[in-house]
Amino acid sequence: MSARILVVDDEEIVIRSCLRILGDSDHEVESAQDGLEALKKIDENQYDVLILDIMMPKIDGLEVLQRVKESHPDMDVIMITGLSQIDTAVKAMKLGACDYLPKPFDPDELKLVVQRALERRRLLQENLELRNEVGSRYRFENIIGSSPRMQGVYRLIAQCAPTNSTVLLTGESGTGKELVARAIHYNSLRKDKPFVPVDCNSLSESLLESEMFGHVKGSFTGAVASKKGMFEIADNGTLFLDEIGNISLATQAKLLRVIQEREFKAVGDTRAQSANFRLICATNRDLAAMVAAGTFREDLFYRVNVFPIQIPPLRERRDDIPALAFHFLRVFSEELGKKVTEFSEGAMSAIVNHGWPGNVRELENNIQRAVILATDKVVRQAHLGDIAGASLRLDLEVPKTSDELKRTKKLAREKSVEEIEKRFVLEALRRNSWNVTRSADETGMQRANFQALMKKHGIRLRGTEQDPDDSGSS
Repeated sequence: MSARILVVDDEEIVIRSCLRILGDSDHEVESAQDGLEALKKIDENQYDVLILDIMMPKIDGLEVLQRVKESHPDMDVIMITGLSQIDTAVKAMKLGACDYLPKPFDPDELKLVVQRALERRRLLQENLELRNEVGSRYRFENIIGSSPRMQGVYRLIAQCAPTNSTVLLTGESGTGKELVARAIHYNSLRKDKPFVPVDCNSLSESLLESEMFGHVKGSFTGAVASKKGMFEIADNGTLFLDEIGNISLATQAKLLRVIQEREFKAVGDTRAQSANFRLICATNRDLAAMVAAGTFREDLFYRVNVFPIQIPPLRERRDDIPALAFHFLRVFSEELGKKVTEFSEGAMSAIVNHGWPGNVRELENNIQRAVILATDKVVRQAHLGDIAGASLRLDLEVPKTSDELKRTKKLAREKSVEEIEKRFVLEALRRNSWNVTRSADETGMQRANFQALMKKHGIRLRGTEQDPDDSGSS
């Protein structure tokens, strides 16, 4: 990695040595013989590394270092010291120097400290670029969708992001609640601190407690070492509890205490630790109904429901579907190294008119599959599988023989019937708030037969296979 370097020393032999040694390394090297000349050069030019002697006439190296760090804080400074100046070199490190080089030094030592400084500079630059990339990725303006419903979501994100308020994100599975949570974090004052997601749905009660609170070695079978919990990891950052409606009442009580007291204890520990984090929660369940049913603590509900944001399902913002589809098309085409750039008319019609019970996540998965199946630049209706719609429009391959025509006609009839059945079931469920019993009654079907149609077409309620009627809710 080549760099522009300024060497400052009042000894001509030192300057000549540095120019010769570093010039051989493909660096652009300049020199100055006193501090005032060095400051003038620094004001007029851009340098990556400053190699600076401590003992110089007019002004010494420490004063030059202080003034450089005030005006050019990103410049890496290496101090040259005599053997009797080690204490001064340590002081220079505290003032912002990145390294020091004691006299006399050989060529390899000089090259090594410069290489360390340049590597440090490279890593800092990469980290800055990564932070900028992450910040850009999760800017709320970049969440796909311009429909009125999503514009309302953007306004709420903009209002709550700069605060420390607890946020509750509600909406069906697959609507993008974690993306919104990240957008809030990366537009907040905590954006440079950790964003820590916890999926409450994927862990058992004991594992969830250990994950959130941490544990000490030997606190339970299998705890072979102490482990930090998410509260500790999220210190000064944001803790995102996804599917908070699925945690047990016992864990709810412990979570409530942390929110109230801002303190927690690791599993098996007697020592309390402080907790400074912003809390964002998400759920696809009706927490108010759970409070009424006694399955979610009322006091915890009011603690997490400070700033609610509801994320609309995809079927309620159909105007956003084409933009989302093309976004995923670009993403997966690039990821898979394919040049798929278009949707056929039939494919886009099927995409826009599909019910999308799995919301944005289902759309994303279907576009990924379609890109894999596409053989040219066009995603066709045939590539969309079960969502292809009631007819096999002309974007399917036209049959070339009588036998192919028969097979195509048979497939078209089968898919038409299947699509009508699937839409029949979905619309009945939507009209009846996804209650299976009421949907079956309204359509004049036996409940068992209605459920059989649901199973046939892979229709699940709210992202689960469980019928709400079977769990005591509706």
